[in-house]
Amino acid sequence: MKTKEMKELSLEDLREKLEEMSSQNENLVLTHAVSQLENPIQIREGRRTIARLKTEIRNRELKA
Repeated sequence: MKTKEMKELSLEDLREKLEEMSSQNENLVLTHAVSQLENPIQIREGRRTIARLKTEIRNRELKA
């Protein structure tokens, strides 16, 4: 998810997306621990997307 797309979402949508991405990333990490993922770069991309979401949420909270 790009930053441009995040700016278009509401605060509640961002929080929902954050929960969804967090659980998805947890599952990827657990799956990778048991057996190798076909594309382990997904874990890194997931962490970065989570960081972007948290940053956008925090920026909106500070503006309010």
